[in-house]
Order: sequence, then structure tokens, then C-alpha cells
Amino acid sequence: MTKKLLGEERRTKILSLLQQAKTPLTGADLAKVANVSRQVIVNDITLLKARNAPILATSQGYLYLSTSEPTYATRVVACQHTPAQAEEELFAIVDCGVTVKDVCVEHSVYGEITAAIHVSNRVEVSRFIDKVQVANASYLSDLTDGIHLHTLQAPTEDMLDCAEQALRAKGILLD
Repeated sequence: MTKKLLGEERRTKILSLLQQAKTPLTGADLAKVANVSRQVIVNDITLLKARNAPILATSQGYLYLSTSEPTYATRVVACQHTPAQAEEELFAIVDCGVTVKDVCVEHSVYGEITAAIHVSNRVEVSRFIDKVQVANASYLSDLTDGIHLHTLQAPTEDMLDCAEQALRAKGILLD
């Protein structure tokens, strides 16, 4: 049986694992390593974030936002589509080598609502879509008649241009 990690020792281990990870780590993954429940990990992440640890919760798991990451081109695009077109939209973007960092809608009561997505390839898009379907959740864009913004990130501006052209060709990009 694996030793149960306690308190600060566990949080130090979580931080170390996140800093070393190349891909997001789920709460379940971290719970297994620490031999605790996923809820304990969620609480630990909250404590670490309160201490200003640059941890981002995404649909794929937790990411440590390293300050030494390479510089990427970033662009915000406005889109509109039906819920049935969500996968098509995300595939069009990631097929150009672009990461979809988040989705943002402007709600009449709550103002700006932003959620991290962080999908960079078709496998991650499929996992995201599956999670939405399994949870019987709605897309944020359902609140705004399909209108939403995405923050896109890529190594080059040309890749962002490619994503915009692909979305325009599908009638999803709002110009």
C-alpha cells in the first residue's frame, strides 16, 4: 500500500508534479499518487492557488503555468454556431496547430464569463466534447445564442490566420 501523504508534504508533491508535467494532470491522477481522495486534491489546489501558485484548472486537468514558457502569438476570435457544431469548430482550430485557451461569453446579468478549455489536438477536443455530453452540460455559448469568444494561441501568426480562415470557411467566424 502506498503511503498516504499528509498536509504540506502532499501539497509540495502536487506542486512538484505539476511543475514537471508536460500535459495536464487530473485530480484523480494526483489523488492516486498522494493516496487520498480527489476532493482532498481539489482542496489542496485551492490552498496552493491562494498562495499564488500559478495553477490553472482546465477541462483536461490541472496545469502549472510556467513563466519560462516560450512566447506564443495570441488572438481573440468571435464565433457563432449551434451546439452541434462545437466539435467541428474546435477541430478546425486545432487542425491548424492552434490551441484554444478559453471560451468567453458576455452575459446580460453576470457580465463576462470565461472558462478555460486548453485543447490543442483532436484527442483533447474529443475528450472535452465527451465530458460535456457525459455531464449533460450546456456550452457557455448556449447562454448567448451561440455567440462567444475564444482566445487562441499558436507558435506563429500564420497558424492563427489558418484557424481564422478555416472558421470563416465554415461560416462560424464573426467578422
